[in-house]
Amino acid sequence: MTPKDFVRGFQIEGMNVRGRIVHLTELADRVIAAHGYPEPVSRVAGEALVLAALLGSSLKFDGTLTVQTRGQGPLRMVVADYTASGSVRACATFDREAVEALGASPAFEDLVGPGSLAITIDPGGDMQRYQGVVPLEGQGLAGGAMAYFERSEQIPTHIKLSVATLSVRGQDEARPHWRAGGMLIQNLASLGGLPVETKADDWTRAAALFSTVEAHELVDPLVEAERLLYRLYHEDGVRVFDVQLLKFECRCSAERVSSVLRQYSADELKDLVEADGLVRATCEFCSTRYEFLPADFSEPQQA
Repeated sequence: MTPKDFVRGFQIEGMNVRGRIVHLTELADRVIAAHGYPEPVSRVAGEALVLAALLGSSLKFDGTLTVQTRGQGPLRMVVADYTASGSVRACATFDREAVEALGASPAFEDLVGPGSLAITIDPGGDMQRYQGVVPLEGQGLAGGAMAYFERSEQIPTHIKLSVATLSVRGQDEARPHWRAGGMLIQNLASLGGLPVETKADDWTRAAALFSTVEAHELVDPLVEAERLLYRLYHEDGVRVFDVQLLKFECRCSAERVSSVLRQYSADELKDLVEADGLVRATCEFCSTRYEFLPADFSEPQQA
């Protein structure tokens, strides 16, 4: 039985071309619906979630990959990350009134405005963190990520991302059920590639076939990854690798939130105390609400 939330790698036979495909069903709905964002914001957050999984699943070490946008438009920031355990999460910061003023289907450049896309790889431990930043010039997250690979990695790359709402028979049809998916192919010939002979038109052919992928094919639960890959590359042959399961998992905790709040001054903490005498903080990723007494921050922090 095909899992509902996964990333699967593949290789086009006889070519120095590899790729990955991501399907998010229950996971996309869990992450996006929980936030209650306006639909345009939800779609970008969903794309960021897929992009983090597509890129992060290539990590060969126990680390984290983070995708982050910053813009001057109503959608000020979107953050999504992936850990080596296969966990993903996403959140967004935005001006709700300004987003709603743009209408139901604003263009990406109107939603984000002038901005940038940062891709950060953190191997953890004492290893140095790496970050690449490219401008977002109206081409969306997929276009920004392709520009990142072209400029920072010199790896020809094509990416497609898709987010949609579907009605699920037998479930609450009054609420939209979010689905998300994406696909990536890369030309590895420039890196020495795979032990196969490189033909001049291999990448051109692979990219042309990839361009025929339609948005609905990436989110429709009835279009399995293998079925889509067969449609695209059956004449060449395509080899699929083991599925890597994906899950939602937040790394927040009372200890981490408390550690952040301890960095506030006494006057800043005083302003955070609510009418009932508690300090409350909500995780932007999972919406978990934490409550503290002001006295919690007057005691020395445990080592």
